[in-house]
Amino acid sequence: MIGVPRLVVAAPSSGSGKTTVATGLMAAFAERGLTVSPHKVGPDYIDPGYHALATGRPGRNLDAYLCGPERIAPLFGHAARGADLAVVEGVMGLYDGAAGQGELASTAHVAKLLRAPVVLVVDASSQSRSVAALVHGFASWDPEVRVAGVVLNKVGSDRHEELLREALDGSGVPVLGVLRRTKVVRAPSRHLGLVPVAERRAEAVESVAALAERVRQGCDLEALLALARQAPALPGDVWDPAAEVGAEPVARAPRVAVASGEAFTFSYAEHAELLRAAGAEVVGFDPLRDEALPHGTAGLVIGGGFPEVYAPELAENRPLREQIAAFSGPVAAECAGLLYLSRELDGKPMCGVLDARGRMAERLTLGYREAVAVADSVLAKTGTRVRGHEFHRTELLPGAGQVPAWGLVRPERRPDGFAQGNVHASYLHVHWAAAPGMAARFVARCARQWEAEGTAGREAEETAKDGKTQAGEAGKAARTA
Repeated sequence: MIGVPRLVVAAPSSGSGKTTVATGLMAAFAERGLTVSPHKVGPDYIDPGYHALATGRPGRNLDAYLCGPERIAPLFGHAARGADLAVVEGVMGLYDGAAGQGELASTAHVAKLLRAPVVLVVDASSQSRSVAALVHGFASWDPEVRVAGVVLNKVGSDRHEELLREALDGSGVPVLGVLRRTKVVRAPSRHLGLVPVAERRAEAVESVAALAERVRQGCDLEALLALARQAPALPGDVWDPAAEVGAEPVARAPRVAVASGEAFTFSYAEHAELLRAAGAEVVGFDPLRDEALPHGTAGLVIGGGFPEVYAPELAENRPLREQIAAFSGPVAAECAGLLYLSRELDGKPMCGVLDARGRMAERLTLGYREAVAVADSVLAKTGTRVRGHEFHRTELLPGAGQVPAWGLVRPERRPDGFAQGNVHASYLHVHWAAAPGMAARFVARCARQWEAEGTAGREAEETAKDGKTQAGEAGKAARTA
């Protein structure tokens, strides 16, 4: 049973203040000494970074499209183990899910799967009595979703607050917080949303502290905590990466280097856990600063991020680019990693592993995808079907190699990425919790190649040693003669 107290923070639409309230609640409760488990509905990589800063625990995603509804509660239980409270930030509007697929992957869907009460954050800046109709509509739309409280955001004055509270008095949904309009807390954004924490850590710390203060002053924390404790226990087991991969033990743990730093911030925490469970030693490296891969690297994982922002700095690190170009071990790259492996990005030289060129595009590519592996690769066997997500404002020319990494089959049909030799590179973000065999396959390939190269290296050393011995003996014989 999973019995962690929990709240889902939702809103009628994007821009209402979900991130403000959710992150502020996480930080405020953490400051009170509670162990808070942070979560985000959907595939977003950036908000979880702020959640982690607020709580000191990894920000975790709960995506019913990428991972399947059946994994939401187990993944939640895994992430929230040992926590006093879990706060789940929603995505878009409460009932907005995967396009054309009903409630799937919506905040409401996840709230039902977690049997969690929902706190609705309402932007009240341009309304008064109408707020009651809005809240009533959201609370009554789906009887399985319990909208148990409201936080009113962007309230203009005492009189405005009085009108809003009066309107909501008969709604049956209590007001649990009121936040006034303010410009004090700022989180800079760009083409893919907020700027990640890794790029502005000092300012992000200040922003999170300011959010905690706003929430502490404007919200009834005791009432919110009491509400979270009303969530019933969830049946079933927690997610276990070791059980998921079911990997055969490897004789020697291959070292898998995972890209990190400001340019590569997009990663799901479960990926590293699955790699370790499959037998790998996981180490980080920063392509902006490290001029060499970690010693003994057997495989590379290069995830998403903002290489387009850091293209000049990545290009300047020529020693690392050249080492990656010559690297013969397995490589798994997604989105930013795909661009980094290309010949160039916006005219700046990259690693040159792939015969393709990247550049900024005019429009954002965003959405869920279904895909199938069209050939065997370091990640998947031919015919493996996955669900993924695209999120980029760049394009690669060509967009796929002679052997694509994936064939996208829904909502459109097209090849994507490259599967060549030991390299699997694609724009598609896949959550490995839904396909743990990918981690097991990747680590097994790393281990086999590492062992083969180790054997070859030992044989070469023995051959060289024998040659030196024979030369020494010949020299000795010549001197004796």
